[in-house]
Amino acid sequence: MVVKFIGEFPFHKHDTTDDFFYVLEGEMLMDIEGEEPRKIKAGELFVVPKGVVHRPRAEAEVKVLLIEPKGEPNSGDANREAAAKKRI
Repeated sequence: MVVKFIGEFPFHKHDTTDDFFYVLEGEMLMDIEGEEPRKIKAGELFVVPKGVVHRPRAEAEVKVLLIEPKGEPNSGDANREAAAKKRI
């Protein structure tokens, strides 16, 4: 799916699947627990291995292609409801 976002998600992890991010427009930061943030720019991809605690964030709107199994909540194990996944 293609998403656009600004701001940050809470730290979370996905126990059963990797998290694939391909930045289409803009740039985002990926925070990995215990590591320095990584900047991912348009045309670059980043894969968070399953079980790794992470938080995507963006200071300005970014458009990202996400690849994940159907039904996987975007909040992983976070203690919040997953954001709606509207179809266009």
